[in-house]
Amino acid sequence: MTTILAGGRPLTLLPEKAAFIAASGTLLVADAHIGKAASFRALGVPVPRGTTGETLAGLSALVRRTGARRIVFLGDFLHSARAHAPVTLAAVAAWRAAHRSLELMLVRGNHDDRAGDPPATLGIRVVDEPLLQDGFALCHHPRPVAGQYVLAGHLHPCVHVGGRSWDHLRLPCFWFGDAVGVLPAFGAFTGMHPVRCGADDRLFAVADSLVAAMPAARERFAA
Repeated sequence: MTTILAGGRPLTLLPEKAAFIAASGTLLVADAHIGKAASFRALGVPVPRGTTGETLAGLSALVRRTGARRIVFLGDFLHSARAHAPVTLAAVAAWRAAHRSLELMLVRGNHDDRAGDPPATLGIRVVDEPLLQDGFALCHHPRPVAGQYVLAGHLHPCVHVGGRSWDHLRLPCFWFGDAVGVLPAFGAFTGMHPVRCGADDRLFAVADSLVAAMPAARERFAA
C-alpha cells in the first residue's frame, strides 16, 4: 500500500484497486459493476462465471486487512437492471450478512441510474453526488466541485508500461490531478481505458501486490 496526500489530506492506495481513509476507517471502492457478467449472459454473450463471487471475496479480504468500518462505493455498484437476478442478489445478500456491522454507502453513478438502487434489505445508504466526507467530495463522475478535492471513478483508468523487445503492459492505475483523483475500477469483470494526463498529474500503477508511482516522463505521455 502507498499513502499519499490528495488535496492535502492523507489517502492510502491499495493494490486491490481501492483506497482507504484511515482517519474514519473508510474504504473507497469505485465501479464494482456487480452482475455485469450475468447481464452479458442474459443477452446471450458467453462470458466467464464467478466474477461476482470474486468481487465480493475481494471486498471481504480488504475489510479484514484494513479493519474498515465503512465502505463508500463511488458509483456503478450494480451493472444493470439484469444484476437484480435472484442468484446475483443472493450472493450479495450473503456477503452483506457476513458483514452486518459495516456501514455501506453508494454514491449513484450512471449505471446505478439504469440498474436502480440496490434492495433496501442490503442496508446500503444511497445518495447523489457529491458526498462530502473526510474533507473530500466523493463522487462517481470525475468533475471538479468548487472548494473540494474530488475522489471519483467512472473512467476505469489504466496506463501503458513499455519494456524491452517492444513489450507493453496495460496496468490499472490511480490518477490524481490538481482538483480530481480517479480510482481504478474494482470489479473483477471490468474494462480499462488509457488516461491522457497533464504534466503535473500523478499516476500510480497497480501490479499484483504493489502500487507504484510512475516516473514523471511516463506520467506526462501516458496514453
